[in-house]
Amino acid sequence: MGAVLRAEQNYQPVAMPVKESEAIEVSVVMPCLNEAETLETCIGKAARAMREANMAGEVIVADNGSSDGSVEIAERMGARVVNVRAKGYGNALMGGIAGARGKYIVMGDADDSYDFGHIPRFVEQLRAGADVVMGNRFRGGIQKHAMPALHRYFGNPVLTRIGRLFFHSPVGDFYCGLRGFRKDAYERMGLRTTGMEFATEMVVKATLLRLRIAEVPTTLSPDGRNRPPHLRTWRDGWRTLRFFLLYSPRWLFLYPGMALMVAGFLLGLWLLPGPRPVGSITFDVHTLVYAAAFVMLGFHAMAFAVFTKMFAITEGLLPPDPALDRLFRYITLEVGLVVGAGLMIAGLLASAYAVGAWGSKHFGALDYSHTMRLVIPAALLLTLGAQTIFASFFMSVLGLRRR
Repeated sequence: MGAVLRAEQNYQPVAMPVKESEAIEVSVVMPCLNEAETLETCIGKAARAMREANMAGEVIVADNGSSDGSVEIAERMGARVVNVRAKGYGNALMGGIAGARGKYIVMGDADDSYDFGHIPRFVEQLRAGADVVMGNRFRGGIQKHAMPALHRYFGNPVLTRIGRLFFHSPVGDFYCGLRGFRKDAYERMGLRTTGMEFATEMVVKATLLRLRIAEVPTTLSPDGRNRPPHLRTWRDGWRTLRFFLLYSPRWLFLYPGMALMVAGFLLGLWLLPGPRPVGSITFDVHTLVYAAAFVMLGFHAMAFAVFTKMFAITEGLLPPDPALDRLFRYITLEVGLVVGAGLMIAGLLASAYAVGAWGSKHFGALDYSHTMRLVIPAALLLTLGAQTIFASFFMSVLGLRRR
């Protein structure tokens, strides 16, 4: 059952039973895995902040299998414990949020590094209409030894900039674990990740869904525990970057594919008339083969961008894209078949011309530097035509469920 918090200064039990019908405005959710050293302090600070701000609230400890007495501490302090068997930071938070009764959720780690006294700042923005309110530790202040230099000056700023670039997010601190959100907005996001990527996915999904995002300054203090944190620098940094790429087909496939196609096309046009000397080096048909390979690789990458986007939207991983819907009004299966057939016909004609040139030499030895300038583009056109036809059918299959 929920609890309205009535905190005391000395962090004695802070919850009192209330009727099930009594409204809870704020639920503070703390993921917990063996946080006995700091959990009592965190619960007490959260309770006191809500009491002083005259908020009806509850503290939920989402326990992920603690064995150090954390559950007993939480219950003694009057918090509500939600036991989450599935391991992982994201799993713990999803379990705690699912059990929350508040209209607004404030989540924060139970290691005493975040200041739960700032809860009113988040709730104020939520009451004003924000869907998600992020804490920004760089604006609020990071105490000495609270964040490793590698995280503070490289990892967090770089990954935050990448997130802002990929998704046009307004968030200035992607990794801040103290944040608030409306529970109905959270349900709209449909978050899926179960590990540390959960917090990043929330920012990305909120941005893609065009939810109203606000930021408030908050602080970061040194971890109050005597053991190493659960965060692993390189592993979790890579998982964030991987998540960014998987959720952004444009940056993973489309833009690299476009760059490859343009580079290959321009290089091929430059080499088609004949060998090109640059200083003491002469570029010839060998380089033309690589130019054709660039075009093919670029085409495949761009096709993967479309396939991935369609699959992600169909499976609910990404929100619908109006631009993509408008595009498919014109790019249909029939259009793809016509374009693919046109490319293949052009390739066949070029191939026939090359065979005719060979026949004029009585099918004997040829000047490969000349004939390969016919054969390579012909083979490229045939391949692109066939791939366009295959891709058109595959996109139609992906689009069946959407329609």
